[in-house]
Amino acid sequence: MPDITVLVPSYNHAAFIERTLGSIFCQTLKPKLLIVIDDGSVDESVEIIERLLKDCPFEHRFIARENRGLCATLNEALSTADGEYFAYISSDDVWLPEFLESRSALLDNRPEAVLAYGHSFLIDEHDRIFDTTANWSDYTDGRALSMLLHPIIPASASVLYRRDVLEKFRWNESSILEDYELYLRLSNTGDFALDDKVLSAWRIHDRNTSSDFPRMVNEWLAAHERVANEIGLSESELVDIQKSVRFNCISSYIRYGHKATAARLLWENSGGGTVQTTVGLLLRLMTPARILKWRRNLIKERMIAKYGSLDHR
Repeated sequence: MPDITVLVPSYNHAAFIERTLGSIFCQTLKPKLLIVIDDGSVDESVEIIERLLKDCPFEHRFIARENRGLCATLNEALSTADGEYFAYISSDDVWLPEFLESRSALLDNRPEAVLAYGHSFLIDEHDRIFDTTANWSDYTDGRALSMLLHPIIPASASVLYRRDVLEKFRWNESSILEDYELYLRLSNTGDFALDDKVLSAWRIHDRNTSSDFPRMVNEWLAAHERVANEIGLSESELVDIQKSVRFNCISSYIRYGHKATAARLLWENSGGGTVQTTVGLLLRLMTPARILKWRRNLIKERMIAKYGSLDHR
């Protein structure tokens, strides 16, 4: 039986933490240890966690303390973990029952892999599935650096790490995004083993870090610069990659309502994409925001009708 430590970093997710913990309790392969660290929540998270852990079916530890940030919380838990594997799941995300069993079996059979991961469902506040990362991300099995530099980034809830490799790198506590810089470094060390099963759910709501899209893009670019020498990027390669990233982010800037930024990036990074893609972006820039919002909502409702609720998985 693989030896797995699981962390739940909790922060102001009183509405969702019961669902998250329940998805860990119901794993077909139980972790050896569950660590829950509440990072200074000001809602009812601590009271809910204390109540739920009374029914935890395996060894667990609970720490409630002042806010130190997510990366510091991850490093704190890693320093007390042992065993072969380590995973963490945010206090608003969900694992399907076979997550630990399937991901650990994959790592057992892939000694060259530093982590196992897979696609994730996207869910709303009511556990309705409105998308999957498989619809817009082409994940790589094996060396993943090229994928990450695009950037195509796995959801954190989809990942099971090999702990001894993870401890060599740990999380950069000055980073805004906990995983991206770490993924880049790990991809230079070993393979990313791709599980074809969708066994995690990433909850999207107004308080996600990803809702501040410009800040997120700036952190991607900063991470490139911090690790460029380590992963073997020349200065010219770094310039080309960052130009491509800025171009590929234009559609997301439009989606998040930053049309002025999108227009500037399209002008500054002309040539970063195909003519067809550029024309499509220009058309979206000229489309009124209310039309774009209506179209997004229509697509979302169609996807919910297609995928249904997470409870049915």
